[in-house]
Amino acid sequence: MIAFSKIRHDALTLVILAIPACTWRDDGYSYSTYENQQNQRYLGRLSSNPYDPESVSNPYGRYGSKYSPTSINNPYGTYGNPYSAKSVTNPYTLGGPRIVAQDGTYLGRLNSNPYDPESVSNPYGRYGSRYGPDSVNNPYGRYGSRYSSESPRNPYATRPPVIVDDK
Repeated sequence: MIAFSKIRHDALTLVILAIPACTWRDDGYSYSTYENQQNQRYLGRLSSNPYDPESVSNPYGRYGSKYSPTSINNPYGTYGNPYSAKSVTNPYTLGGPRIVAQDGTYLGRLNSNPYDPESVSNPYGRYGSRYGPDSVNNPYGRYGSRYSSESPRNPYATRPPVIVDDK
């Protein structure tokens, strides 16, 4: 009985500690605001924060779940299927969702084509280079640094970029 009580207490403590991280929201783009104003489909935040409800790294969230139709992690969905023209995993596509910073700066296409000039996977392109000012791969730049509040690599970022696609 004592062991069960200890486990229950630890689980309750974990839930209480996780609630503020799960319910946190900032004044940046949200699903309804971005989709209605821009006539584009909002696909979540490009963030490494697994507790942000809009992060693509949250396996239980709408945009990070491998079962969600709007997730880039769904291997059978439009945005995760390697054979879809809008997929982030299709190495031959010239399309795919776009990455947009919270201030509206275009940060390239989220696809795995290393020859696409707008892809973040092209190491020689503007958006995939380690030295590009608008690249999420630049470890010293505003959108790629582990310490920037606007970088998807920072799990504590307050203004990570968003992923959008045309309707």
